[in-house]
Amino acid sequence: MEGILKLKRRHFNVLALAGWAAPTLAQAPAPAILVVGDSLSAEYGLKRGTGWVALLEERLKREKVQARVVNASISGDTTSGGRSRLAALLRQHKPAVVVIELGGNDALRGLPNHMTRDNLAAMARSSREAGAKVLLLGMEMPPNYGAKYAQEFRQVFTTVAQAEKAALVPFFLKGVADTQDPTALFQSDRIHPNEQAQPLMRDNVWPELRKLLPRG
Repeated sequence: MEGILKLKRRHFNVLALAGWAAPTLAQAPAPAILVVGDSLSAEYGLKRGTGWVALLEERLKREKVQARVVNASISGDTTSGGRSRLAALLRQHKPAVVVIELGGNDALRGLPNHMTRDNLAAMARSSREAGAKVLLLGMEMPPNYGAKYAQEFRQVFTTVAQAEKAALVPFFLKGVADTQDPTALFQSDRIHPNEQAQPLMRDNVWPELRKLLPRG
């Protein structure tokens, strides 16, 4: 009789452990995609839920990709600002992928390209060291900034992507800022893309981002 009781207790213990383990597995959160950007990603001047980051969330659901999006973008942010707040974001969200959309405001403020490059490189490195894959969204400056400066600024993103083994979208605003009518897809300030531009921006990001996400 004592042997039967021991066997029943052992059986109960196994079932109890299994019962506790199942909810733990079921409650594991989906991998996070952390977007660290400026006004281009923060829905500046747009109706909430219409920006490219929100559209990305819809795309993930439609493609049945098990991932969640954390939008940590702040209007007006620079690479220095992004770099200063990245460590806390990595600790809080433990992302699988970090999308870095910064640099445009550096150029608009006349900050040196080497500063932008160093900040982006530090962000990419910190993200990788935290276990995340990195996607860098490249930007370009209008012709009125001068051909030499525009080329050097464009090269910043390529250099960082190669050095830090990050994926790269060469020009985040392709099909938006390089059309025959460069104002057609912008708000009245001629700086921020309008609502019609957001799906194009999302589609510029998606092919490279999809490569970094788990299949199935």
